[in-house]
Amino acid sequence: MDAVVAKLETALGHRFASPELLVRALTHRSLANQQAQESGSGEPAGAGDNERLEFLGDAVLGLVVGEALFVAHPEWQEGELTRVRAQLVSRQHMAEVATAIGLGEYLRLSRGEDRSGLRSKSTVLSNTMEAVLGALFQDGGLEPVRGFVRRRVMGEAAEELARELLSGAALGNYKSALQEQLQAARAGTPVYRVKSESGPDHRKCFLVEVRLMADKTEPGKPLARGTGSTKKHAEQDAARRALLRLAAMAAKESAKDSNTEEEQAAE
Repeated sequence: MDAVVAKLETALGHRFASPELLVRALTHRSLANQQAQESGSGEPAGAGDNERLEFLGDAVLGLVVGEALFVAHPEWQEGELTRVRAQLVSRQHMAEVATAIGLGEYLRLSRGEDRSGLRSKSTVLSNTMEAVLGALFQDGGLEPVRGFVRRRVMGEAAEELARELLSGAALGNYKSALQEQLQAARAGTPVYRVKSESGPDHRKCFLVEVRLMADKTEPGKPLARGTGSTKKHAEQDAARRALLRLAAMAAKESAKDSNTEEEQAAE
């Protein structure tokens, strides 16, 4: 495990004084139970897994992200701070952070769960990421957690959420934002349909199309397509792409109107 710990320490930006904390953070309950059964120790379930560190990491993550947002945005009120923090500490975002540092390859799973594809499951990745943050806190206090959060959890994601908040968007809930925009323009209602799904059960990929239904009797105008590991994620991706398309169309129309006004003024 020494090589594994050293490689992950580089990604985390912290050298552990107690490497066993990091090993514990990487140990899924399935492996802890398997080892207890094979050794015949009768050790209670959870004694060697990462779930207690996950609990601690979740609390520390919320504190550090909240602190960073509080300092960076003195103009935001409690509601705004809470909404952005919820997005940054969400399971989806933490799974993305875990994937970015290749955390899945370091997971310590039972043989059965390893074969089942648990290593790439978003819930397991996000939980393990929180456990690793708990281990960072236990080993070095808040500073290494702050450093990692600043580099990996905040960064461009926090900036994008701040822009969304400023624009009045629904902070990651692209479906709500799309529906509100279409309702305001009285353009119709967005309807989502699954076009296809592929991959094994533990690694599904859904393709969803969102259409603009102006009339219940019409098939609707296609706005965009999106993909995701679940129908919900694919719908959100489709809505996000639809919003981008509508924004591009609006910008193009605005530029056209501006050119027309300039031409009329020149005449």
